[in-house]
Amino acid sequence: MSSDVVDLRSIDRAQVALAGGKGANLGELTRIDGVHVPAGFCVTTDAYRRVVGDDPAIGERLDRLTALDPADRDTIAAASAEVRRLIEARTLPGDLVDSITRAVGRLDADTGFAVRSSATAEDLPTASFAGQQDSYLNVVGAMAVVDHISRCWASLFTERAVTYRLRNSIDHRTASMAVIVQEMVAADAAGVLFTADPATSNRRVTAIEAVVGLGESLVSGAAESDSYRVRDDEIVARSIATKPRTVRAVPGGGTEERPADARHRDQPALADEQVLELARLGRRIEAHVGAPQDIEWCLVDNAFAIVQSRPITTLFPVPPSDDGQPHVYVSVGHQQMMTDPMKPLGISFWQLSAGPPMHAAGGRLWVDVAPRLASPAARAAVIGALGASDPLIGDALATIVDRGDALPPPPDEAPPGPLPGGPPEPIETDPAIVTELIEQNRASVAALGRELAALSGAALLDAIGADLAELKRVLFDPRSMAVIMAGMASAEWLNEHLQEWLGETNAADTLTRSVPHNVTAEMGLALLDVADVIRPHPEVVAFLRGVDAADERFLDELAALPGGAAARDAIVDYLERYGMRCVGEIDITRTRWSEHPGALLPALLGNVDNFEPGAAARRFERGRREAEQKEREVLERLRALPHGDARADETKRMIDRVRTFAGYREYPKYGMISRYLLYKQALGREARRLVADRVIGEEDDIFFLTFAELAEVVRTDRADHALIRRRREEFASYHALTPPRVLTSDGEEVTGTYRRGDRPAGALIGVAVSTGTVEGRARVVHHLAEADVDPGDILVTRYTDPSWTPLFVTVAGLVTEVGGLMTHGAVIAREYGLPAVVGVERATELISDGERIRVHGTAGYVELLAE
Repeated sequence: MSSDVVDLRSIDRAQVALAGGKGANLGELTRIDGVHVPAGFCVTTDAYRRVVGDDPAIGERLDRLTALDPADRDTIAAASAEVRRLIEARTLPGDLVDSITRAVGRLDADTGFAVRSSATAEDLPTASFAGQQDSYLNVVGAMAVVDHISRCWASLFTERAVTYRLRNSIDHRTASMAVIVQEMVAADAAGVLFTADPATSNRRVTAIEAVVGLGESLVSGAAESDSYRVRDDEIVARSIATKPRTVRAVPGGGTEERPADARHRDQPALADEQVLELARLGRRIEAHVGAPQDIEWCLVDNAFAIVQSRPITTLFPVPPSDDGQPHVYVSVGHQQMMTDPMKPLGISFWQLSAGPPMHAAGGRLWVDVAPRLASPAARAAVIGALGASDPLIGDALATIVDRGDALPPPPDEAPPGPLPGGPPEPIETDPAIVTELIEQNRASVAALGRELAALSGAALLDAIGADLAELKRVLFDPRSMAVIMAGMASAEWLNEHLQEWLGETNAADTLTRSVPHNVTAEMGLALLDVADVIRPHPEVVAFLRGVDAADERFLDELAALPGGAAARDAIVDYLERYGMRCVGEIDITRTRWSEHPGALLPALLGNVDNFEPGAAARRFERGRREAEQKEREVLERLRALPHGDARADETKRMIDRVRTFAGYREYPKYGMISRYLLYKQALGREARRLVADRVIGEEDDIFFLTFAELAEVVRTDRADHALIRRRREEFASYHALTPPRVLTSDGEEVTGTYRRGDRPAGALIGVAVSTGTVEGRARVVHHLAEADVDPGDILVTRYTDPSWTPLFVTVAGLVTEVGGLMTHGAVIAREYGLPAVVGVERATELISDGERIRVHGTAGYVELLAE
């Protein structure tokens, strides 16, 4: 055969560029013992390029397609249809037709053929675009095969495929198409097999869907399918469907839907032993390929034929482990309010500085809690602690314990507590402790800055490595932990006892407003003060409105305007205090506000427009007065009760404790992120040297190395460019993955549920984290840079971290998909007195932007209101 037409058996998985994704996968399957693939051949991408890629008329129209707006459906439909007509009208070269005809002649002349599209951009390990192109069953005759090959090529330009490429900035000219031609299988039964359960992602469970006749009835939805789940060579679940209709091949070509034979309508499409045999076959294919597979199969004369196998690209990767023990991984991102993927350098910094051992998978970090769950003495504490942070995590862990099938044997002794060093010692209510801890942290950061400024090369990396150990010590300093725990315990005590004694729900929400030393809350108010400096100067305001957010030099230009020097100084001072922050700040590779001041302009200008001078001080004072008023009210009501004086005295002690200690909870992370900025600035200098010395190609190449790998690059002046390139590609693919809250080592994504209780039907349930009820316009914001909120709006988003705080001074309420009582959005919502419900699954999908909603921050649900 020529390079235009090759036998399937001569293709392997490495030949995607020649045979497309489907062709490369099928060719690889022919190499597995015991796997039957119907005989066939591939019309390669070389042939496609000869006929389609080199045609100037088609090329001209592809250039027009590239210029289209992906939202302009009508124009795309017309333009893509024109391209398809041109391709189908092309006459194939005679030598290509001869090669196809000879290849058809070598196959079984008594059967029809399946003619399947095999694009170079489908069925890849990190992305599957299958279904965008066409395939045809039971094509009869060599010339009909030639005609359908042209149709397959044309289907590379369906409206759906063109739109997809436009949205993902994929050049139409780089897309290419091979076509697979195989002997048609007159199936007695057919279907799909997943070597990981698509419902739960459990890698140990095989999922099989089966219909009578051709699998086309399953794909088209014409027939209900039988469903099986197989685990450890045992059918653990089955559902047998009634099958009134089936799809069969027509002798003259094509297929038709017809009534099913009466004896098949209520019978299983497969016998149990066939189900188990098919599951074993799937495991054999998976083992050969090295990844979970989505497999299409046919049953003919009691033997299975495989007509397609591709990677399952939607599965979240499992942290690697070789100890043979079960593991239960909890998402760190859901605790830290940053579920986006992190780059390798960011992952390694977090692993080196932040608490218990962490595992990386899918660009996210995970903590294995299986040993604690396996311990009867420890499991209640870990479920309680994680459940307080995120109830859905707690419920998922409780489900795993109740099932008992995903845990190691109980340990002989209780595992260590969740925090280094065990629980903190009790601490007295003394404000001086907080100020002393803050001052120690500030001094430590300042000393680090002076040290790193004088270092370079290996000495710099050594100093950062040593300071990461110091950072970990600071984060888990016993006195610091005691302050944080005392604040949390006091709030919990107040909520519990005032509910019992007075019927007050979440009273601590009001009692903790405008507490001292909350550095994140202060950050939002401080930007109001910056707006006060800018507002009196119209030329400054007009200039800032015209600044391109990407312009990093606007501060230098600002000083030339009337009032501009004061405005610049106010912004610079703000950046000196808070410029280490940014969206996704736990990833050291993210761009900080001090590196990109333009990121602050939307919030800053919003403050200029929406607030009067002195708003920051008034807001803080209002919160302080509300807390004082609540305190007086609570104590007065308590003293009127039996044993009221004792209860009031104890409550007063707890109020003093919570107001003394609650604000400090935000400070250790602020200190950590302050250090991260210093690390990043120092490593940036080193990256520029490495680029100048041609050790790496781009400064951000260092982000795709771990800290240890970067240290070795600095020491040797040698970098693995292939590794960096592969890491970039992997990171890009991780954005398409949604991390679960809880993941087992079998790959199962265990989901928790809320208890609906007496919440109204149709309400979206979450976690009540900041008391009160508010009604307003929902503003669904996916990215902080796109936020456009007005006073009275309710912010609806996936999660918030400290970089979102400036928006909180404007909005009237908060709804997030991720979070719990002590995560960022909850803490700042309480501080600012915003009703808030967090942990509302799919909130950004179920709530429309601009829709009126009512947030019940005390009861923990959101109502969607009819206009």
